[in-house]
Amino acid sequence: MTEIKPDDTLDLRGVVCPLNFVKTKLKLEEMETGKVLEVILDSGEPIQNVPKSVKEEGHRIIEVKREGEYFRLKIQKGGL
Repeated sequence: MTEIKPDDTLDLRGVVCPLNFVKTKLKLEEMETGKVLEVILDSGEPIQNVPKSVKEEGHRIIEVKREGEYFRLKIQKGGL
């Protein structure tokens, strides 16, 4: 399997809910449909809530990868 290269990255470690989702949503709004955004999130509430909220917005989670104390989440922007 080839690794999916993100078009942009957002490091949200240390950012609390719901601000991390708001920042993710704003970044996705700037991107073109089909582009991939990598978001780095803390474990716990952020990784539980952000993917669920992003899917509700019509985007697709294409990868969730744990790296120590944080997660790398790859999101493909959906056509809304």
